[in-house]
Amino acid sequence: MKKRISAIILSFNEEDFIEAAIQSVAFADEIIVLDSYSVDNTVKISQNQKVRIIQREFDDFSSQKNYAIDQADNDWIFFLDADERVTPELESEIQQVLLTETAEVGYFVHRDFYFLQQRILYGGWQTDKVMRLFNKKHCRYNGNLVHELIDYDGEVGFLKNRLKHYSYRSFDHYMKKLINYSTLQARELYKNKTSVSILKMLVKPPFRFFILYIVRLGFMDGFPGFILASQHSYAVLMRYLKLWIMIKESETSLGTDRNV
Repeated sequence: MKKRISAIILSFNEEDFIEAAIQSVAFADEIIVLDSYSVDNTVKISQNQKVRIIQREFDDFSSQKNYAIDQADNDWIFFLDADERVTPELESEIQQVLLTETAEVGYFVHRDFYFLQQRILYGGWQTDKVMRLFNKKHCRYNGNLVHELIDYDGEVGFLKNRLKHYSYRSFDHYMKKLINYSTLQARELYKNKTSVSILKMLVKPPFRFFILYIVRLGFMDGFPGFILASQHSYAVLMRYLKLWIMIKESETSLGTDRNV
């Protein structure tokens, strides 16, 4: 008997992408769009599709995704970002999983990353994988504010076909996305009482560039590979600057409290 599945898409100002994302998971028995109060036409466009729209203020990725899981009617979940697309080949493979009795409680899928209309083959993107298909009875996001992972209880497998990931829209959009991630990462580091120093801020950004561009062969992707390595290096700098500011603001607040 075919297992029923709920597809979940998180959205915020995704008017240019949301319709195609929804259509790529049309095979699902239920489609949920969890929107973070978009101010563009994302919700209006979604309302013209056969989806269930839920709005929730965004706090962090783990909390948002776990909330969405709780709203789903079915045990099997497929998560899709609005800038990702399920190919017909991947859809067929997912359908086969749903028809088969297997021991796996979740499946990883690799992603093909496109930047400046070019598929990126190096810089670490070639090994990019995420768990997107899983049984919610055995899987839960781990609480990380960003780059969240799934904690799972049981065996997991890999799907052979790949997601298409169109994260880049413009230089400013991608840079803003990385800066937003750096804020969440700084909050995560602050929560874990991570220290920061000028040495870290001097060393870690160029080290990230070196890893992405040289060690992981980002230079093989030409100028797009250089841009990606540079942007991610800058995002690392912003992460530690924001962490330093959080620590200093906390110290100032504590000092003020003691003087009251």
